[in-house]
Amino acid sequence: MGLHVLLSDRRPEEVLPALPGLLLDLKVEELSVAAVQDVLALRPELLLLDAAENPGQAHAVLRALRDRDPDVPVVVVVERRDLERLPWDALADEFLYPGAPEAEIRVRLAMLRRRLSRPGDGIVRLGPLVIDPDAYTATVAGRPLDLTYKEFQLLRFLVERAGRVFTRPTLLREVWGFDFYGGTRTVDVHIRRLRAKLGPEHEHLIQTVRGVGYRASAEREP
Repeated sequence: MGLHVLLSDRRPEEVLPALPGLLLDLKVEELSVAAVQDVLALRPELLLLDAAENPGQAHAVLRALRDRDPDVPVVVVVERRDLERLPWDALADEFLYPGAPEAEIRVRLAMLRRRLSRPGDGIVRLGPLVIDPDAYTATVAGRPLDLTYKEFQLLRFLVERAGRVFTRPTLLREVWGFDFYGGTRTVDVHIRRLRAKLGPEHEHLIQTVRGVGYRASAEREP
């Protein structure tokens, strides 16, 4: 699952009390028109827009988002009394009430992803690296990579979040799962194998951040 961005001046649990229970890859950004360009530069999978506290400001931010990117999925969190005050349906893809339970949020987000998905949408590119999650294939400069299942999952996780640094324990949890009891050296071994398979010309696509962990290069296809 890709990055989700919440545009709000409040903490996630103040916007949607059930939201933390979904364990989303979530980043909170300022609810302002000035922040829109930086938010879109993060290449989020989905945006959550807090319109419950200041619907007028939220609608202005939503218009600015649509002016710059008409395709990014946006879910508006809005009070019932404000639902018809502004034309949310012309700009947003889905809405939630602030008191929505965890199960409802999960189902609505899943339904939204399914509605908006199209063949080929899942393909991820990072410079010469192309990953097709549906076909479980990866190529670099047109050369197929022979990856194990976990190598593919690790590469995909990093590339979908290019530029972000992840610690070894985080990578273990996100790629191997909570029930994996191996040590963090497992991550190092898989990173080394991935770099070897990428080859000398492209191994820089996976970077080591000394004392912290690993990240995929922020370089992307234009």
